[in-house]
Amino acid sequence: MKTKECPSCAMQVDEKSKICPICQYEFTRTNRTWQVVALLLVLLFIYLILF
Repeated sequence: MKTKECPSCAMQVDEKSKICPICQYEFTRTNRTWQVVALLLVLLFIYLILF
């Protein structure tokens, strides 16, 4: 069984878990994706302004 660490309580939980059974932390995947997209858009905007 693959596990991942809960960022809230540091317990090892099943990789497929969406909620930590110990502290009820909700794992989300979309936050990281939107952060990367936003960063790329900002960099593109800066590039277009400077060049």
